[in-house]
Amino acid sequence: MMNLEQSFEPRFGLQFCPNSFLLRLGSREIFVCRDFRSRPYRVNPIIDCSAGVQMGHVEILVFRKFLLIFSKARW
Repeated sequence: MMNLEQSFEPRFGLQFCPNSFLLRLGSREIFVCRDFRSRPYRVNPIIDCSAGVQMGHVEILVFRKFLLIFSKARW
């Protein structure tokens, strides 16, 4: 079962991102938003993957515009 929530949780550090949502699929979370951070390195134009801000998170930047954050759900 999929749970769709509008959430601005402080652990992602994206509280002020207006167009974001959080998908909770079982024990995993997928946070989707527009990327507003400037990166100190050259970003791949199609898809760029990096370690997240917190331990256990994976960030995927798609088309230099959309940021997907994968993590384990915390209930």
